[in-house]
Amino acid sequence: MTLERLTVADFEPCVGLRFAVLHEGARDLSLVLVEARATSTAHGRDAGDAPGRTPFALLFRGPSSPVLAQGIRRLRAPPPLGMLDLFLVPVGPSDGAMRYEAVFA
Repeated sequence: MTLERLTVADFEPCVGLRFAVLHEGARDLSLVLVEARATSTAHGRDAGDAPGRTPFALLFRGPSSPVLAQGIRRLRAPPPLGMLDLFLVPVGPSDGAMRYEAVFA
Protein backbone atom coordinates (compact mmCIF):
# COMPACT_ATOMS: atom_id res chain seq x y z
CA MET A 1 0.00 0.00 0.00
CA THR A 2 1.44 3.41 -0.95
CA LEU A 3 1.67 6.19 1.61
CA GLU A 4 -0.23 8.59 -0.64
CA ARG A 5 -3.33 6.38 -0.47
CA LEU A 6 -3.35 5.78 3.29
CA THR A 7 -5.90 7.55 5.51
CA VAL A 8 -6.48 7.76 9.23
CA ALA A 9 -9.13 5.03 8.81
CA ASP A 10 -6.39 2.61 7.67
CA PHE A 11 -4.55 3.09 10.98
CA GLU A 12 -7.45 3.29 13.44
CA PRO A 13 -7.81 -0.52 13.71
CA CYS A 14 -4.07 -0.70 14.55
CA VAL A 15 -4.27 1.46 17.71
CA GLY A 16 -2.78 -0.63 20.52
CA LEU A 17 -0.81 -2.83 18.12
CA ARG A 18 2.95 -3.14 17.72
CA PHE A 19 4.97 -1.84 14.78
CA ALA A 20 8.57 -3.05 14.38
CA VAL A 21 11.16 -0.43 13.42
CA LEU A 22 13.74 -2.28 11.34
CA HIS A 23 17.40 -1.47 11.99
CA GLU A 24 20.36 -2.53 9.88
CA GLY A 25 22.52 -4.89 11.88
CA ALA A 26 20.63 -4.31 15.12
CA ARG A 27 17.65 -5.70 16.96
CA ASP A 28 14.26 -4.41 15.82
CA LEU A 29 12.71 -1.75 18.02
CA SER A 30 9.05 -2.14 18.91
CA LEU A 31 6.66 0.84 18.86
CA VAL A 32 2.99 0.74 19.86
CA LEU A 33 0.53 2.93 17.98
CA VAL A 34 -1.30 4.82 20.72
CA GLU A 35 -3.27 7.31 18.64
CA ALA A 36 -4.43 7.85 15.05
CA ARG A 37 -6.20 11.17 14.63
CA ALA A 38 -7.37 13.48 11.87
CA THR A 39 -5.85 16.93 12.08
CA SER A 40 -7.58 20.17 11.18
CA THR A 41 -4.65 21.84 9.45
CA ALA A 42 -1.66 20.83 7.38
CA HIS A 43 1.32 23.17 7.10
CA GLY A 44 -0.76 26.22 8.06
CA ARG A 45 -3.56 25.73 5.56
CA ASP A 46 -7.12 24.66 6.15
CA ALA A 47 -7.61 20.92 5.56
CA GLY A 48 -10.84 21.71 3.69
CA ASP A 49 -8.88 23.78 1.15
CA ALA A 50 -6.62 20.91 0.11
CA PRO A 51 -7.83 18.28 -2.34
CA GLY A 52 -7.36 14.62 -1.45
CA ARG A 53 -7.24 13.01 1.96
CA THR A 54 -7.80 14.65 5.31
CA PRO A 55 -4.47 15.29 7.05
CA PHE A 56 -3.78 13.00 10.00
CA ALA A 57 -1.17 12.15 12.60
CA LEU A 58 -0.01 8.96 14.29
CA LEU A 59 1.42 8.85 17.80
CA PHE A 60 3.65 5.94 18.80
CA ARG A 61 5.09 4.91 22.17
CA GLY A 62 8.44 3.16 22.39
CA PRO A 63 11.19 2.34 24.87
CA SER A 64 12.96 5.22 26.59
CA SER A 65 16.27 3.98 25.14
CA PRO A 66 17.56 4.03 22.50
CA VAL A 67 15.94 7.23 21.27
CA LEU A 68 15.58 7.28 17.50
CA ALA A 69 16.70 10.43 15.74
CA GLN A 70 14.20 12.19 13.51
CA GLY A 71 14.10 10.58 10.09
CA ILE A 72 12.57 8.08 7.72
CA ARG A 73 12.24 4.64 9.32
CA ARG A 74 11.14 1.34 7.81
CA LEU A 75 8.35 -0.19 9.88
CA ARG A 76 6.78 -3.61 9.73
CA ALA A 77 3.14 -2.77 10.39
CA PRO A 78 0.30 -5.13 11.25
CA PRO A 79 -1.61 -6.57 8.26
CA PRO A 80 -2.90 -5.37 5.91
CA LEU A 81 -0.51 -2.39 6.04
CA GLY A 82 2.74 -4.36 5.68
CA MET A 83 6.03 -2.49 5.26
CA LEU A 84 5.93 1.30 5.54
CA ASP A 85 8.59 3.99 5.35
CA LEU A 86 7.47 6.71 7.79
CA PHE A 87 9.10 9.97 8.79
CA LEU A 88 9.16 9.69 12.60
CA VAL A 89 9.83 12.62 14.91
CA PRO A 90 10.63 12.09 18.59
CA VAL A 91 8.19 14.31 20.49
CA GLY A 92 9.50 13.64 23.98
CA PRO A 93 9.33 11.29 26.91
CA SER A 94 6.16 10.39 28.78
CA ASP A 95 5.70 7.94 31.66
CA GLY A 96 9.07 6.24 31.15
CA ALA A 97 8.69 5.88 27.37
CA MET A 98 9.60 7.92 24.28
CA ARG A 99 6.83 9.18 22.01
CA TYR A 100 7.16 9.51 18.22
CA GLU A 101 4.86 11.19 15.72
CA ALA A 102 4.28 10.70 12.01
CA VAL A 103 2.23 13.35 10.17
CA PHE A 104 0.43 12.85 6.86
CA ALA A 105 -0.55 16.04 5.03
